[in-house]
Amino acid sequence: MAEINMPEKPERAEELEKKGIEGLVHDLRDSTDPLVRQYAAYLLGKAKNPRAIQPLIEALGDFDKSVREQATLALSAIGKAAIEPLSAAMKQPKWETRYRAAEALGKIADEKAVQPLIQALKDNRDHVRYMAAKGLREFGDSEAIDPMIILLKDENRYVRMMAVKALGAIGGKKVHDALRQVLETESDEKVKEAITEAMK
Repeated sequence: MAEINMPEKPERAEELEKKGIEGLVHDLRDSTDPLVRQYAAYLLGKAKNPRAIQPLIEALGDFDKSVREQATLALSAIGKAAIEPLSAAMKQPKWETRYRAAEALGKIADEKAVQPLIQALKDNRDHVRYMAAKGLREFGDSEAIDPMIILLKDENRYVRMMAVKALGAIGGKKVHDALRQVLETESDEKVKEAITEAMK
């Protein structure tokens, strides 16, 4: 279960701390101050109330990066109850939402998160593919091997590198053979280093 670090406190912190779930949800959705939205997300994560899940999912697409980050941490702190709504969020049009949903699923590290993360390896946005591979690295699930091998030829070097690390964590003959094969065609030195490391 992810630990939530306390964000910077807004001026209205004490007032927010006295509010119930509904009041915090209202601030998360409607406050014009990103610090207030971030702190509301933090408090909702601490409360671990399932009613906070949907508003926090919406906050994964917030304009402010710190709010998106805090909502991710809050959802991963809520844990298993957030897996289904997060899986549904992986179909949202906004890539930031999909990226943060994949991050939260990886942090929850429950086997029910494996399938939505495997699906996300095919996302059209490289950020999302990267985060899905990173999340799957924690599971070491053999079902992820084939879709992850495809990512070894991804156009984005960071995606390739994360796929290499995730495959290295899973291990086995099939992974070793795929890594050895791709080592011959890989042109990026950093990725080559990661492949060599993963094959040890």
